[in-house]
Amino acid sequence: MTPFPNQLVSLSREQPLAVIYLRVSTKEQAERGGEAEGFSIPAQREACHRKAEQLGVSVVAEFVDAGESARSADRPDLQRMLRYLAAEPVSYVIVHKVDRLARNRVDDVEINLAIQRAGGRLISCTENIDETPSGMLLHGIMSSIAEFYSKNLANESRKGMLQKAKSGGTPGKAPFGYRNVRVRTAEGREVRTVEVDPERAEAVRWLFTAYASGEWTMSQIRDELEERGVMALPRPKYPARPLAISQIERILTNRYYLGEVEFEGVRYPGRHPAIIGEELWQRVPAIRQGRAQSGQKPRVHPHYLKGSVYCGLCGELLGIEVVRNPQGRRYDYFYCMGRQKQRNGCQLRALPVDLVEDRVQLYWRSIAMSPSQVAAVREQVHRYLEQALPQRNREVERAARIVGQLSDQRDKLLQAHYAGAVPLDQLKAEQDRIALQLAAARERLKGTRLQREQLEAALDRALDLLQHAGDSYAAAPGVIRRQLNQAVFERLWLADDMVQAADFAELFARLRDEGHNLADPAARPKLDKRKNLRPQDAGSNEPLLVAGTGFEPATSGL
Repeated sequence: MTPFPNQLVSLSREQPLAVIYLRVSTKEQAERGGEAEGFSIPAQREACHRKAEQLGVSVVAEFVDAGESARSADRPDLQRMLRYLAAEPVSYVIVHKVDRLARNRVDDVEINLAIQRAGGRLISCTENIDETPSGMLLHGIMSSIAEFYSKNLANESRKGMLQKAKSGGTPGKAPFGYRNVRVRTAEGREVRTVEVDPERAEAVRWLFTAYASGEWTMSQIRDELEERGVMALPRPKYPARPLAISQIERILTNRYYLGEVEFEGVRYPGRHPAIIGEELWQRVPAIRQGRAQSGQKPRVHPHYLKGSVYCGLCGELLGIEVVRNPQGRRYDYFYCMGRQKQRNGCQLRALPVDLVEDRVQLYWRSIAMSPSQVAAVREQVHRYLEQALPQRNREVERAARIVGQLSDQRDKLLQAHYAGAVPLDQLKAEQDRIALQLAAARERLKGTRLQREQLEAALDRALDLLQHAGDSYAAAPGVIRRQLNQAVFERLWLADDMVQAADFAELFARLRDEGHNLADPAARPKLDKRKNLRPQDAGSNEPLLVAGTGFEPATSGL
């Protein structure tokens, strides 16, 4: 005989045999009162054994699903019971009520067919179901009632959760960094709410900050949190354990930490306190996008030049490869990904990493501007600022007005949805649109609020970087070198063991071009790929002079 869990006695053919099936829907029911099985499971077991005595049958096995919904037949002990019946047929399957077995008519039919194929009959302790026409009718009615109850309960639960989300509450378990608590009001009522978990909230802030810095990978963050002893909250079946990378990714994409609640794809203002701010939140997708655009995979051979150096022969990105000789000595090389993966016939040979580092550093020295060039550019830009600042003040007012309008749109959209005037799919689409436009408007507002002193300071930092390019780059650690390369260059093109050319970021291309009229926006340069050539006169795009995203992060670290 094949052994099965929960088998009670050895099989005997002297009297009919039966198995019993017990189930409760929730973990709370299974653990109520501090008992191992709560209260419902023992009560069901007692009723089933009484029914077995009335029938004069021997119960040979029992199967218990504690905390499993009957809306699906994919329950561990139910499936074990069906396998048991196929191997060891019995005369009866005893349940407390039909809805313990299934709350779905399709599942009910399939389970009963499986029982009948095994030569058994379904027996309910509280319902008179049998093989007679009236018994089969009652079975069908009870099965339909069970399905109606399940679907109606799910619908009522959904409505309650939706209303809770609309009022700013948290439907379901609070995410990492928060905890579900019960508090007693002044009126004596017990209320379930969410509060910040101080220890884990600090870990969430550090996690966002670390990833937004661009210096930490997912695996490094995971290892650091584990080293700090940060654990997820324990659950009944799972002990406290370190965060996995998948959990970290969910944290980084969960707007709950901004003070918002999301239910069925719709976002609502939450009553819980935010752990992070909007600015930090926006930096995370920027890092993700930057890594995706550069093709950088930081967990595999990280290097500060990855994503910045390209093949000057075929135009493909250079990857990095590590090889070891028989003695275990390590050699790092940059290779053309087009030659290796696309088989495009490129002839660029593998270049030692230290050679590429040296050639890039030499190129930085070659782009340095003379003091007279820096003075000429500074004078031209200062003259331009005298004309541009009045327009900038008007841009500040316009950006603030757009932010206010979008905030009003968002509030009115929610109110219209509450009133039934906006369907759910349209609400989701409009919320996504408003969120994107609002983030962009706030970023513009942040940039346009810079004062003249800040503009001049930013200009001075950029020009100082170009005047002392070689020394600044040579003195910087790898993390800062990465930021400098990404801020100043779009691409560095290597061929013949040298940096042959570069595509400059547009701001630095303009600043380096002393001879162009910075006040003429119609004469904007067009950079040729793999060449630092500008066939048209350069102009000035005013936001480029003040948008700190290009050179601020890099120069601030020097």
